[in-house]
Amino acid sequence: MQADWHAWNQRSLADEPIVRLILDGTVVRVRLDQKAISISLLVVIGIRADGQKVLLAVRNMGGETTAAWRAVLDDLAARQLRRPAFVVVDGAPGLEQALVAVWEGVPLQRCTVHKHRNLLAHAPKRLYDKITADYTDMIYAATVLRHRAVADSLEEAGEALFAFTRLPPSQWKSARATNAIERLHEEFKRRIKTQTVLPSDATAVMLFWALLASGQITMRKVESWKTLPQASATKGTIDLAA
Repeated sequence: MQADWHAWNQRSLADEPIVRLILDGTVVRVRLDQKAISISLLVVIGIRADGQKVLLAVRNMGGETTAAWRAVLDDLAARQLRRPAFVVVDGAPGLEQALVAVWEGVPLQRCTVHKHRNLLAHAPKRLYDKITADYTDMIYAATVLRHRAVADSLEEAGEALFAFTRLPPSQWKSARATNAIERLHEEFKRRIKTQTVLPSDATAVMLFWALLASGQITMRKVESWKTLPQASATKGTIDLAA
């Protein structure tokens, strides 16, 4: 398995017809120097032109800093991964800065599910229902949001919260959130639940990869994949102030 794992990490990505990326980190417990510690696995999922999701990278870089994510992205670029047409992230500032450095100008979509959780975390419980209703009206509207003053009130996310509206409406559901990678994280943690603490950080990343490589975890195509090759609108690139 280890030989296959190393080969997978060094494979060329020049022939991968990737049009979209989903990036996120997940925390797992491992044993290091006879102590149980938490580490962050940085995970990158690619979406091919035919809609199929594929694992591109899973790395332990010591955290989710800009430098950590930059190392992961630089490695993908060095292995000739083509410039993505659209990127979906959870909102980690280190990741956004790294994306700007590697692929400046690529449209960035903030995960609308993560933003909903953040909004509720800053609000009293008595306003949960009202905030959720208003937020749902914006995010799941059938047409492009026209009242920019409403969107501007969500200053932390800014333009990146509505980047999905640049895509064909048929793609909005699959581009609004990092759900695909979140489900992958949940399935991975379900599989290792009985282990409690993995024996090492190297084991964690290799096991994550092996569950997909062996077919024990599979990923299906995104909905409306036939419209993926369509170009997005030119407005609304990565916003450093988001």
